[in-house]
Amino acid sequence: MTLRDKIVIAVFSFVWVALLVKIYYFSIRSNSYYDELSNRNSMKTEIIFPSRGVIYDRNHKPLAINKLGFTIKLPAHLSSKKREAELNEKLKILVTYFPNQIFEKLKQNYLKIDSPYNHEPIKVIDFLPYDAILPYYSALNIDEDISIEPTDLREYPEKSIAAQIIGYVAKISQDDMTNKELTQWTNGYTGKDGLEKQYNSELQGEPGYKTYKVDAFNRIVQEVASKQPSKLNFLVTSIDVELQRLISQLFTDKSGAIIVMDLTDGSILAAGSYPEYDINAFARGLEQSEWDALINDVNHPLSNRLVKGLYPPGSTIKPGVACAFLASGLVSEHDSISDAGYVEFGGRKFRDWKKEGHGVVDMPKAIKESCDVYFYTLSPKVGIDIISSTLSKFGIGKKTGVDLPGEFSGINPSKEWKKKRYGKGWYAGDTLITAIGQGSMLATPIQIAKYTAVLATGKDITPRFALKVGNSQIGSKIKDVLTPDEMRQFAPVREGMYKVCNE
Repeated sequence: MTLRDKIVIAVFSFVWVALLVKIYYFSIRSNSYYDELSNRNSMKTEIIFPSRGVIYDRNHKPLAINKLGFTIKLPAHLSSKKREAELNEKLKILVTYFPNQIFEKLKQNYLKIDSPYNHEPIKVIDFLPYDAILPYYSALNIDEDISIEPTDLREYPEKSIAAQIIGYVAKISQDDMTNKELTQWTNGYTGKDGLEKQYNSELQGEPGYKTYKVDAFNRIVQEVASKQPSKLNFLVTSIDVELQRLISQLFTDKSGAIIVMDLTDGSILAAGSYPEYDINAFARGLEQSEWDALINDVNHPLSNRLVKGLYPPGSTIKPGVACAFLASGLVSEHDSISDAGYVEFGGRKFRDWKKEGHGVVDMPKAIKESCDVYFYTLSPKVGIDIISSTLSKFGIGKKTGVDLPGEFSGINPSKEWKKKRYGKGWYAGDTLITAIGQGSMLATPIQIAKYTAVLATGKDITPRFALKVGNSQIGSKIKDVLTPDEMRQFAPVREGMYKVCNE
């Protein structure tokens, strides 16, 4: 045998062995892989979303419920030129039965979702009330291409009452897509504001599923696995809806905020940011004209003044400043000043709100009559350091921890704050205007409520709206801030506050 013959035999032997190895791989080794792939292709999983938990007031009157109805879907892949006429026919049927639906809008929504990679039915109508679809249910159900599935829509029975507290549910937006929890565990809707957002994960629950074996035409052959969705997690709030209605009437055609808080546990009986708006509009889907009207409203109904409204606290801060005077040891409750309507400081006149002045003024009278000159006169003696630190102790410049999203912290000005913010030093005149709650000082209404609670009780009480989530009670968060000695020391301040309301 020649060398050439040996080489030819060796090459053929190598090729033959390689072919045998390849045949072995495809026929045996890869068999389990293709079996698994085949199983995956023949399985279909249907996610079962639980109904969203109901929100109640403290007396179990519903504030947010679920209205039962139906959603309508059409098969995928009707957007091709060959099947467009079929799509148009189905949509015309729906528009005929439900005249408030717009053909062009339904088609646009369908085309936006349809793709070669999606084989699941496409939702064309999100929600139809039970009584609206019932007369046509049988006729629609005959058509195999029209799928009618039960669903629900969030509904707010009180409409605009406590709108910024309850919040609302709406479709997930592009911005929400970065939140994996939202995209994986919701039916396309999520809490967008208020308690709906704060307790979103508890209210939406966890979905279940059903896994089916399907044939080549995606028809269900057999159910192979299932898991029930989680039970409803309802939310009981501290709100008394009757009281809530009353304060809403007081704010008719007005802007502002109000808080009614129980100082024993921090629960909020009623609160509001005004003007309010009908939150049902967000649940069903706003028309562009409705959205434009809301965002262009000069009274900013979408802004939650309770936690995001930053305002100079004005005279509400004077009791806290008076506490700083007493804490310094430089001013006593009996120290009095003579108020002629203004005080001169640094070559400038700082005027009282009362042009003729208040006469001889001690601490309780200064608080009762809100005497600016009293605080102008004594604040430089005490200094901003003690004033700022005392107000910080009462919660000014800090978030309250209330269970609403997006709370602002406000501003409690100090030497360090001004240097950092503006790169400038603190002037004595800054102390005077800070002492009457003006200048750079800013606070939210919920901060002023907590600050007042500390003045009254000596305790740091966290405001809260939730009393119970499901079967779990939400406990109070209370800690001592003022010592018994400080409570006795600040008694003249509370005396002045009492006189404001009772004399």
